[in-house]
Amino acid sequence: MSDTINDTPRSGRLHIGIYGRRNAGKSSLINAITGHDTAIVSDTAGTTTDPVYKSMEIHGLGPCVLIDTAGFDDSGPMGKLRVDKTRLALDKTDIALLVLAGDDMTEEKAWAAELRARKTPFIPVINKMDERDPAELETFRATVRDALGQEPVTVSAREGTNMSALREAMLRLVPADWGKMDLTGKLCQEGDLVMLVMPQDIQAPQGRLILPQVQVTRELLDKKCVIVSCTTDKIVPALNSLSKPPRLIITDSQVFAEVWKHKPAESLLTSFSILMAGYKGDIEEFIRGAAAIDRLTPHSHVLIAEACTHAPLAEDIGREKIPRKLRALVGETLDVQVVSGTDFPEDLTPYDLIIHCGACMFNRTYMLSRVRRAREQGVPICNYGVALAKLTGILDKVVHA
Repeated sequence: MSDTINDTPRSGRLHIGIYGRRNAGKSSLINAITGHDTAIVSDTAGTTTDPVYKSMEIHGLGPCVLIDTAGFDDSGPMGKLRVDKTRLALDKTDIALLVLAGDDMTEEKAWAAELRARKTPFIPVINKMDERDPAELETFRATVRDALGQEPVTVSAREGTNMSALREAMLRLVPADWGKMDLTGKLCQEGDLVMLVMPQDIQAPQGRLILPQVQVTRELLDKKCVIVSCTTDKIVPALNSLSKPPRLIITDSQVFAEVWKHKPAESLLTSFSILMAGYKGDIEEFIRGAAAIDRLTPHSHVLIAEACTHAPLAEDIGREKIPRKLRALVGETLDVQVVSGTDFPEDLTPYDLIIHCGACMFNRTYMLSRVRRAREQGVPICNYGVALAKLTGILDKVVHA
């Protein structure tokens, strides 16, 4: 396995979720797909509890995350909690394998309907084909076709039968644009001069760059752009050292005002967070959502959502800087609540606005599930970079991919 595959962050991998009843053979199927004892296999129903995420490379598919889930027929108080966790895993799933166990397809039909509603492609998988005689197997295949409206793939995870057919079926479902999206889009091309403004304050990790900065830098190198990097206090000398203005300036959103003040008229301006908004989310939805800032009152409620679960630092952008700017705009009584990681309220209606981080730690499917939920509940949503551009008064002047 190459270093490139090993270094692919989980958020950039294809997420394949395995769903089915208890003892349908989900964990065995994962082991057969990977060729390793990745998941615990047991004859005891309910061995898998919380979803298990395993980063792997699958031949033909590339870097993937396999999600082993609890049986969706789990019962009892703890069983309901496990099913809830399994349902949450749907938010992160790019492709689903629906593993079938018996002739009663009631649960499977409901989950297939949920996947279709989410526009998540899925494959019905009949496992344990070695335990059925040919006539019985063909009858079951017909039952699956009638119930789910799709032709199933038949395999034996235990014997490794037909695993190549399953991989080919998964390959056919990979989105056509998978791996082809980029952060900067048409904002720059080979030979363009691009300036990166990256404050190295208390929030910056010691000795390294944050993931969006690393991803943007690597993409610009791949595009064969010329890159100039500086901290906020070195913008002027950096610009003065150049023979011509940069084609594009990409900055940390929290120093938009300072960068805008010194930006050459010929240079385009955006931020790492705004680029992430288009790469991981829905930039147009975020721009529309930012208009809600103008409607906030001292009695409004704002939800700040962070993907990271790091310990809060002084001058944290989500917990301190954005709330301070919002309260300076509408009043100190503005209610601002913060959630992090996978904590995200089911009911968003109490909020007048959601401001989300760049979601560099989430895959795009998961971020879009949050955008969809906000839209369905009629709650405006934007992200840090879009909100800060709006608060700086330059949202209509910055660019996005």
